[in-house]
Amino acid sequence: MRNYKIISADDHIMEPSDLWASRAESKFKDRAPRVVRMDDGSDWWVTDGYKTMGAFAGAQAGVRFEEPEKLSVGGPESTYENVRPGGYIPEEHVKDMDTDGIDMSIMYPTVGLKLYSIPDSEFLTSMFATYNDWVAEFCNADLKRLRGIAMLNIDDVQAGVKELERCAKLGFCGAMITVYPPEARSYDLPEYEPLWSAAEDLRMPLSLHAGTNRPGPGQEFEALDTVRPGFICNTDFWPRVSIAHMIFSGVFERHPGLQVGSVEMELSWAPHFLDRIDYTHTQRSQEWSPHRFKEDMLPSDYFHRNVFLGFQEDALGIQMRDIIGVDSLQWGSDYPHQESTFPRSQEIIEEILADCTEEEKAKIVGGNAARIYQLD
Repeated sequence: MRNYKIISADDHIMEPSDLWASRAESKFKDRAPRVVRMDDGSDWWVTDGYKTMGAFAGAQAGVRFEEPEKLSVGGPESTYENVRPGGYIPEEHVKDMDTDGIDMSIMYPTVGLKLYSIPDSEFLTSMFATYNDWVAEFCNADLKRLRGIAMLNIDDVQAGVKELERCAKLGFCGAMITVYPPEARSYDLPEYEPLWSAAEDLRMPLSLHAGTNRPGPGQEFEALDTVRPGFICNTDFWPRVSIAHMIFSGVFERHPGLQVGSVEMELSWAPHFLDRIDYTHTQRSQEWSPHRFKEDMLPSDYFHRNVFLGFQEDALGIQMRDIIGVDSLQWGSDYPHQESTFPRSQEIIEEILADCTEEEKAKIVGGNAARIYQLD
């Protein structure tokens, strides 16, 4: 019998269908996210003219274990009538946690993930604030078990800092920023210093979640029902580049208390990444890695101290946990998405962590998240 808490560090809510219709600023009412039924009978969110997220994301939890051939992004099963109530009702969410053996849920958006692809920055900031207000209310139903991750638009860094400060007061345990900004505004630029400082001072970890790219040259909007599999299976490219920019530009040297995480992009890429960043720093031209770190620190040292990684079922990554760093790992179920481990999280955790010590298990399935998100 386990003697440790299980914290799902990557759960999701499924935004209620009237969230923005009922709460958006009046000037954005006509453009705000809304649910539209498509010709194939499925429900999709349409935002400012873009088809962003489908109801399938909350309507098929557990199907992959019983009838995987029925998984789909469309069709009449993918409607809001079929979305799990736990996606948008806190009491039902907690009931599903009990079914799955989860002690605490750290929640990200679902529709909100694709909102990062919307170009209009003022519109985006307003939609994020509306979401943050609602999720704060959702979590207040049971703060001992439900904690939210705020959404930040940092196109305007100072505005993003103000929203981060507001969300910290609302009880959020962290915030998410785009996994990859437009290339001309990459995370090695000094304009982000106020954000890094604020996140460090507030002890608010910043997450780089899959699917949150900001549009720019070479990163145009791509709809989920047409996205190519080559993109889906290579999402770890974006956090690798963003995290490397932060490391090589000295962000973590200047902000030793800052925590930044790659979420929902698994683990197995990390050992090779660690080897490459150290090799680039020590074996290549100093024009490519000009910053010399204090006390002979290596890039990998900052990764181990300042970066955390969220995963679901990466057994290969767990085999390489000593290279990655056990203290960096956070398990999450991805509830209620179709790839979620719900309702078999207990079984899956035991299987993929079978070779771990009890101390390692305790850290990976809850202890690391409790420490990083200040959940004690």
